[in-house]
Amino acid sequence: MQTKILGTTLPVLECVLSANEVVIGEAGRMSWMSEGVTMATSTSYAGGSGGIMGAIKRVAGGGTLFTSSYTAGGSGGLVAFSTTIPGQILPVSISPGHDYIVHRHGFLAATNGVQLSSAFQQSLGGALFGGEGFILQRIGGQCDAWVQLQGEIVTYDLQPGQNLFVHPAHVGMFTDGTQFSITTIKGLKNKFFGGEFFLVKLTGPGKVWLQSLTLQGLAQDLMPYLPTGESNAGAGGAVGGIIGGLLKG
Repeated sequence: MQTKILGTTLPVLECVLSANEVVIGEAGRMSWMSEGVTMATSTSYAGGSGGIMGAIKRVAGGGTLFTSSYTAGGSGGLVAFSTTIPGQILPVSISPGHDYIVHRHGFLAATNGVQLSSAFQQSLGGALFGGEGFILQRIGGQCDAWVQLQGEIVTYDLQPGQNLFVHPAHVGMFTDGTQFSITTIKGLKNKFFGGEFFLVKLTGPGKVWLQSLTLQGLAQDLMPYLPTGESNAGAGGAVGGIIGGLLKG
């Protein structure tokens, strides 16, 4: 398989498949494909243990119930996956004992052998992440995978015992073995969180990828510009629905 990452602000992952090669993505994430590529959707393609139990693990990690496989015919084919928000696509190599932990919508695509499951989930107050809490997804197995992160990316190589405190929405990805936990800043209140100010504590050794853009922050910044009043109820409802979707994304 040959791959290219095209574009800048809204990049696209282009996968050129040889005969009978397969690439896997979450259902509904494919952007375009060439003639001769066969698409099949199931609960078992990236489930780890397979079948419905594997699908449940994916959903708990913020993924979809189904994944889709794209198989090239005898003359090969092309499949493309595009990001849904401004950011970057990063390639990672997965092998047993070398998993990656990513934010709930970080997985974009992978070769055969990927295993997706939940890594962590915790409620952090009603307003944070649309009330869905802080969710991390584990990408494991034996495969090449591609992850989408939001905005600009800043990386840190944490040494053993070195700590980094991060706003939960800015956690993009980190290597397995990096220790993480939820902590609070006592006495500091935040209107967005509706309570204590929560931070993720990341402890090395491990590599950490942080993302500059958060959908929750973007939605909050757009709120003052939404139409108000009865005359704009229709437009306000439509845009409000978009913002609600961002908060839940």
